Amino acid sequence: MEEFHNGNEGSFNSEEADNIVKECIEGVVGADDYSQSLVNKWTASIVERCLTQLVKQGKPYKYMVTCAVMQKTGAGLHTANSCYWDTTMDEVFLVEDELDVDLRVGQTLFFQRFP
Repeated sequence: MEEFHNGNEGSFNSEEADNIVKECIEGVVGADDYSQSLVNKWTASIVERCLTQLVKQGKPYKYMVTCAVMQKTGAGLHTANSCYWDTTMDEVFLVEDELDVDLRVGQTLFFQRFP
């Protein structure tokens, strides 16, 4: 992934964010197998941890994080999102983590620079 620059010290490093998100996913789900009864807890915890860790970086961004957890059964998962924003200052990327043969977690991270 590339580093997003807008000419000042508040540059957004998407590789660093990718690592933060993956660490949060793995910290919440660990080596657990898919469990429908845990999905709501997992998604809430993953999103909460990601936002907390991203905000701790002290970058001048607003963040929005989504999370989808699905059992890998061969079924497809289709998602869509749309944004209207300043393409020179705002960005989005997807982090996907296949934790084991039974579980896949996908997150979309939106970040928007404060004016």
